Amino acid sequence: MKTLIVYATKHGAAKEIAEKIAEKIPGSTVCDLRGGNIPAISDFDCIIVGGSVYAGSIRKDAKDFVKHHAGALKLKKIGLFVSGMAKGESEQTFSANFPIDVVAAAKVKANLGGIFNPEKAGGFDKIVMKVVTKQSGYMSTISDEQIEKFVEALKDA
Repeated sequence: MKTLIVYATKHGAAKEIAEKIAEKIPGSTVCDLRGGNIPAISDFDCIIVGGSVYAGSIRKDAKDFVKHHAGALKLKKIGLFVSGMAKGESEQTFSANFPIDVVAAAKVKANLGGIFNPEKAGGFDKIVMKVVTKQSGYMSTISDEQIEKFVEALKDA
C-alpha cells in the first residue's frame, strides 16, 4: 500500500505523530503541508492527513488540503488524525473542519495526542495550560498505543 502522510503543525506534535505513523508503514512518504512540494495524490493508494487542533480548529493548511483534494481523497483509503491536548476532540472536530463526505469516507479518525512545550508556547498558551491541566512544564499525551491502533485499523480497512 503506497501511503502519503501529510500534516500541518504549529509546534511539532503533528510532525512527531506523522513520523511515528510512517515508522509503522514502510515506504510511506511524509510531507509538511507548509513546505509545498506535495506529491500527486494519484500516485498513492492511501492518504493520511493530520493537523494540530486548537480550540476545536485544525490548522488551516490541513483544512485547505482536504477541501482542495476532496474529490480525489474520497477515492482513496483515507485516515484522519488530530494532534491536541484535549481528549474530547472526536467526530465533531473532524466534521467541523473537513468536508463531511471526506469525513464519512475516512476509514479511521483519531486524536493521537499532543505536546505542550512551554519553551515554544506563548504567554496566553502557558496560562491556559496551567489553569486547565494544573501543570506548567513539558507534557506529552502522544500515545504509541493509539498510533498503533490507528495504523492497524487503516491497514484492516
